[in-house]
Amino acid sequence: MQRLTDKVAIVTGSSSGIGKAIALRFGAEGAKVVVTARRMALCEQTVAQIVKAGGEAWAVQTDVTDERQVDRLIEETVTRYGRLDILVNNAGIGGGGRLAETTTKSFDDVMNVNLRGTFFCCRAGFKQMKNQGSGTIMNMSSVAGVQAWAGTGTYSASKHGIMALTKSLADEGRPYHIKVSAICPGAVADELVDASPEDILRSEKIDPFDVAETALYLATLGKYAVVHQVVIDRLGADW
Repeated sequence: MQRLTDKVAIVTGSSSGIGKAIALRFGAEGAKVVVTARRMALCEQTVAQIVKAGGEAWAVQTDVTDERQVDRLIEETVTRYGRLDILVNNAGIGGGGRLAETTTKSFDDVMNVNLRGTFFCCRAGFKQMKNQGSGTIMNMSSVAGVQAWAGTGTYSASKHGIMALTKSLADEGRPYHIKVSAICPGAVADELVDASPEDILRSEKIDPFDVAETALYLATLGKYAVVHQVVIDRLGADW
């Protein structure tokens, strides 16, 4: 039995990597998946894979740093499907380096996509879910959102910000039956989302579909159960 039958899910940054893996997994479980990212051609490829496997999906080009585009994404989703059950805020970029050598532009770019983008999506999605009286929001943080190392200052700051945003919104969402969780993966083999298990094993990184399974678990928890934070890493990882 499919576990997300008739659920409507938006997955940002789902043209590749973790987001694509989550979109494919949700589609396989019966969700109506809104695939969204800046690269429309790749979004359409993800949609094609979902549809080929018997699922339902729709591509919408969205830049999460533009609040008007984010608001439109939510509005168009609700117009098309009538509701929004699951929002996975996965869009993000890396960047940074040693703090003394980090440019203001580099800092702003990371913060705009990772933190402001998550904020815009949370705000728009939360409003819709509040009106419905239910919903699930997942924010993609990182192990760098619970730790920090030399050379990761900008990226880590953006992910720590996502953790704080998640905790605050989880408290705000409780009266409206809105669950808000953070997923915190270690290094993921994003580029290997379409690769063989053997290639992923050799990469010594996390399989994107392991992260997708975690997202599916959070999306299918019982009505009164919530997990606020999940850290995912390879067995034996040292961080």
